[in-house]
Amino acid sequence: MKAWKAVAGALALMAAQGAHAATTLETVKQRGVVQCGTTTGFAGFSAPDAQGNWKGLDVDLCRAVAAAVFGDAGKMKIVPLNAQQRFTALQSGEIDLLARNTTVTQQRDTALGIIHAGINFYDGQGFLVPRALGVKSAREIDGATICLQTGTSNENTLADWARAHQVKYKPVVIESFNEVVNAFAAGRCDVFSTDASGLASIRISKLQNPDDYVVLPEIISKEPLGPFVRQGDDTWLNVVKWSLFAMIEAEEYGVTSKNVGQMLESANPNVRRLLGVTPGAGKNMGLSETWARSIIEQVGNYGESFDRNVGLGSPLKIERGLNRQWTDGGLMYALPVR
Repeated sequence: MKAWKAVAGALALMAAQGAHAATTLETVKQRGVVQCGTTTGFAGFSAPDAQGNWKGLDVDLCRAVAAAVFGDAGKMKIVPLNAQQRFTALQSGEIDLLARNTTVTQQRDTALGIIHAGINFYDGQGFLVPRALGVKSAREIDGATICLQTGTSNENTLADWARAHQVKYKPVVIESFNEVVNAFAAGRCDVFSTDASGLASIRISKLQNPDDYVVLPEIISKEPLGPFVRQGDDTWLNVVKWSLFAMIEAEEYGVTSKNVGQMLESANPNVRRLLGVTPGAGKNMGLSETWARSIIEQVGNYGESFDRNVGLGSPLKIERGLNRQWTDGGLMYALPVR
């Protein structure tokens, strides 16, 4: 009987320990840094500058989460990942957050043990060709060789589009992103197909003479890009999701990194809740009431991040398009902080 009680006690203790397994937020706080998975180098979204500092739209989201959790946007570690590594790294706990220009799809959101935490860039798959080919439309690439990176959704999307439009092509599928770019630049294929944002980045940052190449007008898919976290940890999902929403909502209400101090005096109740003047939002997530204020002060609002990384204030000069605020005809719509 005593032995049985001892076993029962041990089982109860194990069950209690399992029930109190650390959440990602608790693990991150204890570690003192957010481990963020990004690309191995994708100008405008996640790439190191000449000094080795990682910058980009996705990097800013990593910084925003660090600012929300620690009040310090610098408390994050970039973990560069290729397309094949990204989901395994998140599933295994190697990273806390995947912010790697990853398309949200039904299969990824339901079958991999991961879930998206918002959309930070609305994109679509397109085509990049040498200007010398004289091609004006994707319909004219019948019989072309097309460079693609393996492990992405671009392969299936292109196959579906080509089948629907009776376009024949020869795929050149390569694992490493840089090797795909090099193959295209060397003339191993006639066309490069990936997300339009990626094509803009490749043209400006990877090709020796950008003006010798042109992005065709067709967009053949919906590619909503956003961060992913592990399923089953709603506390951490909330932190990441609302960090993104805070940046979007700040832009909507005109709160910037430059005027955030002045906006503390705003009479707008939405602004007061966002900045923690009216408390509650931080407590709801286990964070400081200044969580969003720290994001805006140190990272900026969504518009500021977009402009300096991929927009007209950057070398990529991508138009806002669908990534405009909903009040300006775009799709960027933050859920209300209330």
